Amino acid sequence: MTAPTRVLVIKLSALGDVILATAAFARIRAAHPDAHITLLTTPPFEALMRASPWFDAVETDGRPRTFAGFLRLIGRLRRARYQRVYDLQSNDRTNLYFQALRPLPPVWSGTAWGCARPHRNPARMRMHTLEREADQLRAAGIWPDAPVAPGAAAGPDVTWLLGESPDAPDDRAPLALIVPGSSAGRPLKRWPAGAYGHLARALLARGYQVVLIGGESERPLGKEIGCDAPGIRDLTGQTDFGEIARLGARAHLAVGNDTGPLHLIAAAGAPTVALFSSESDPDLCAPRGRVVLIRATALEDLDPAVVIDRALAISRWP
Repeated sequence: MTAPTRVLVIKLSALGDVILATAAFARIRAAHPDAHITLLTTPPFEALMRASPWFDAVETDGRPRTFAGFLRLIGRLRRARYQRVYDLQSNDRTNLYFQALRPLPPVWSGTAWGCARPHRNPARMRMHTLEREADQLRAAGIWPDAPVAPGAAAGPDVTWLLGESPDAPDDRAPLALIVPGSSAGRPLKRWPAGAYGHLARALLARGYQVVLIGGESERPLGKEIGCDAPGIRDLTGQTDFGEIARLGARAHLAVGNDTGPLHLIAAAGAPTVALFSSESDPDLCAPRGRVVLIRATALEDLDPAVVIDRALAISRWP
């Protein structure tokens, strides 16, 4: 078969999922070194993915909100004449995109009915994202020795994001990052602000420079923790993805909820404590790297002393 010259990769979901997908992105680029590869994603990840080494173009209209927008997207996909598509989202939405491209769809890797490179593993939704996407690319024929056993896949590589460090913490002090937020629609994924304040005070007392990381919407949370732990540095709403990665590469320790920035920090190399409630399953989506998982049915019941002990044990300081 002639090697495809125009390839589309689809990944629409949250930051953590995008970070985990970078291993698959790298494998797709390695399999098609001379192809023009386009990523179909959503606006929050445009700048991040344009800076990556895997894509020649990034499109951000992957989740149209109206039927007219859907028709425009399908029309554009038709005109692009992609010869190969790797649907790493593989949900009802993207399966519909495949059906809308009939009767002559591109060679499609995913779960869409009738696609040429189906991922039919019945256990796919019980696999961690890293192994599931590796297994999909094995089924697509581009990763014959894919690491698909539980825990076999290496963590994401974000070294391409690491450059000059931002003007943030004092390099002379050990750096601890705290990531206290999560999806606003899933508050049960959050350890309470008071517990993070307790953690921050304990780390400050041990000589750490403590920095809060989060999005714009988490500024009130950062202020609440800051009032509880004077002396921390609150960078909520002030860092882009590259700055978060660079801080993660320098950090001696990170603690946070199941949220995208923690995935990025762990991938950058920080020893990380990740907190999981019953709202999400770390077997399917935990960050990879030097990571300790703490699971609690309800995070509000998680004792700060337990988190402090685990954090100090994994820290690379002293």
